[in-house]
Amino acid sequence: MQTNRATRTYSAINFSEKFGLFSEQWLPKVVAELNDYQFKIARLEGDFIWHDHPETDEAFIVLDGELRIDFRDGFVCLKAGEMFVVPKGVEHKPFAEREVKLMLIEPRGVLNTGHEGGERTARNDIWI
Repeated sequence: MQTNRATRTYSAINFSEKFGLFSEQWLPKVVAELNDYQFKIARLEGDFIWHDHPETDEAFIVLDGELRIDFRDGFVCLKAGEMFVVPKGVEHKPFAEREVKLMLIEPRGVLNTGHEGGERTARNDIWI
């Protein structure tokens, strides 16, 4: 829920409207915070890089499309309306044959590439 302190109005976060504001892929955008956690939306297509998050779990919620998350010893496929939590420290690599719209839930400050770095590392705390 977003509030405007001056007039104290309340408005829902509309995912369709938020996704309409950007077309970049693999660049998560923050839509809300809950305590120290951020709710991020992203568009994904193609292959990402192998990475992990040693200090935190990472939740993937697919809103539209299909996402495969590869692990060194298997994979999980997610369709719209499904979610999966990657446990902290587990190396993974998301892949989408066609564009996927999803939500990530993770603590503030978590880099999308973990400690791998590189050109695919998105800047944090981009609000939309």
